[in-house]
Amino acid sequence: MSIDKTAIRHAATVIVLRDRLGDPQVLMGQRGAKAAFMPNKFVFPGGAVDREDADIPLVRPLPGLCATRLGEDCDDDLSHALAVTAIRELWEETGQILGTPGTWDGTPPEDWQSYAATGHLPTAHALQFFFRAITPPGRPRRFDARFFLLDADELQSDPDDFSQACDELSHLQWVPLARAREFDLPFITEVVLAELADHAKRGGPPASVPFFRNDDEESLFLRLRGHAPRAAD
Repeated sequence: MSIDKTAIRHAATVIVLRDRLGDPQVLMGQRGAKAAFMPNKFVFPGGAVDREDADIPLVRPLPGLCATRLGEDCDDDLSHALAVTAIRELWEETGQILGTPGTWDGTPPEDWQSYAATGHLPTAHALQFFFRAITPPGRPRRFDARFFLLDADELQSDPDDFSQACDELSHLQWVPLARAREFDLPFITEVVLAELADHAKRGGPPASVPFFRNDDEESLFLRLRGHAPRAAD
């Protein structure tokens, strides 16, 4: 059975922010010239949710406010799977580890074996849901992408070591936030960077999460606000 490649797939993207109080920088790489989706563009690491991601345990889950906002305008609770995808894609595309030292119970799925071999277990408490966008109709690939903000201080790996990265992104580098829009970027990445420039030095979760909802009927710009976090969040 053929797969409809224009169907909207859930995806997670990670915006890793370094030196946010000094000279903020973001981790980006360039997609290949032959890539079906956004060839040659500089992007944040990320990718589509895999079926196995929903079954990967997290040592610590997403913050409660993030999970609540992820559930807005969404039929299913995908917060766990999206957080797991973000951690996996960050590892695969950059070789950077978001996790805590530990040993896996049993044999992890194939996509997680190299991560597990580093001696870490995935944890999502440091991720902040920051942005959401659905790819407009007519593109060769369509994603419902959730962007997560992560402080580089939370990484368990050397932030300048990309030796364990796969070859999906080239020219991996820390791009000064003030210069990021000089690169060849997708439109939505430019929008995210503009939001980030306004938020970078504030810390904490954003007051609301922008959502570009491009479905087949209309395009809307929404704000996901959730609720004030409880003391236990």
